[in-house]
Amino acid sequence: MTAVGIGLACTLAFLALYLVCRWSDPRMLRNGVFLTAAILFAGATAVIALPESVVSSYILTLGAALLALIGGIALGVALIVNGLQMLHREGRSLGNLLSLIAGVVVLALPALIVVLFSWAEGFHRGDPLDPAVMALLALLILVASYFGLSFVAFALYAVVYSRMRHRLAPQAIVVLGCGLIGGQVSPLLRSRLDRALALYEAERAAGRRPLLVPSGGKGDDETRAEGAAMAEYLLSQGADPADVAAETASRTTEENLRFSRVVHEEAGRDGQMIVVTSNYHVLRAAVIARRLGLPAQVIGARTANYYVPSAFLREYVAIVVEHRWLNLLVCTPFVAFCAFVAITRSQP
Repeated sequence: MTAVGIGLACTLAFLALYLVCRWSDPRMLRNGVFLTAAILFAGATAVIALPESVVSSYILTLGAALLALIGGIALGVALIVNGLQMLHREGRSLGNLLSLIAGVVVLALPALIVVLFSWAEGFHRGDPLDPAVMALLALLILVASYFGLSFVAFALYAVVYSRMRHRLAPQAIVVLGCGLIGGQVSPLLRSRLDRALALYEAERAAGRRPLLVPSGGKGDDETRAEGAAMAEYLLSQGADPADVAAETASRTTEENLRFSRVVHEEAGRDGQMIVVTSNYHVLRAAVIARRLGLPAQVIGARTANYYVPSAFLREYVAIVVEHRWLNLLVCTPFVAFCAFVAITRSQP
């Protein structure tokens, strides 16, 4: 089989896996991995299939390298600018620093790889290869590639999932809380509540009466529970008091979902749920809902553009931490391979 045939077969295989798994349950992270793999194999196959008369492999490689360099620099600068914007608008916190940190890493990592490669090659001194430095260089490239690709898969599928239409008649509409400002709903939280209200009104127009469950406990820096402030806002916007039941004890997304399910069941409206959160938070909330075995799909509310890059990075870091043992397992062969290379090359 030719290289084009192999590439096409891999593309179709990963596309089939994506479609089957998405049909089975759209809330799985692996769907993003399959979709990303299908796109990458399709792109590689298209490049391989180009005839030499159209563009030479040398020009194609040079163009790809130049495009990657320009794209990397542009991405790094954009992330740093966004990080500074986040600090100015949202204040100093680790979460708000993520864009700035990521931008510095994107710009510094290629430079560090070049320095290590030059050192290992003895570019200036004519020295033999340094096995330890070469092993470190290989490990750096492998780990950076893994986390880079996994972020692309996460971000790509997060966008795809957030744009899905979930055709179900929910018995409950759960709104996930976030921080209050002066005891009142923030613009970010209001966006979630307005999305929930729009869905609630559409369901009422269709003759159904879903339960609105604003969910959120009292943070250490808040004067009251988020769920109580959210319920007040929903009622002020015309929601029927009989259709609003606040959940006021949760402090994490998982608790939001678990405790809201209890409120839902106690209200006697057991059935499917729609969870409303911000668009950047949709996929992780859906993954948690699936893990808890809840009959729930998640939809997103619009977020200010400047907030999105930092928020996506924060969600990705949370996903990595939640699946830390899996990520450690994946990276272990990288470490073993690089250690093997260092040991074998250092022997006379």
